[in-house]
Amino acid sequence: MVFLSFVYRFVTNFAFLAVVYFSLNFMEKYPNRAILAILVLVYAGMRAASTLRAFYFFQKIEKLEAETKRLQAPINDGSGGTNARKQVVADVARLRRDGELKSYMDLFFLALIVLLCVAAIMRQ
Repeated sequence: MVFLSFVYRFVTNFAFLAVVYFSLNFMEKYPNRAILAILVLVYAGMRAASTLRAFYFFQKIEKLEAETKRLQAPINDGSGGTNARKQVVADVARLRRDGELKSYMDLFFLALIVLLCVAAIMRQ
């Protein structure tokens, strides 16, 4: 299921990249192409800001993980709940890592889209 989420994120980002590429290349008039490129740049900027905010969120989760592990170490006396707690911490760490990978993937495609838009604005 994790692999499918990565595939889904890649396919949707690639589809957005393809739509931007084809729409910018099929616009013949420069003013229309420039307006479309600027609108796509604004949208990409908003998505990039959201992705960077997600990195801040992941950083806070990582700090919470470290604090939980630090507080959990003296409690591990062999009681029945420790395995469940360890599993929860491991699941959160895995979800955080997967979220970071997806965010990196988003930023990569957004950078490609920004390059396409800048190239479309610069060429005449």
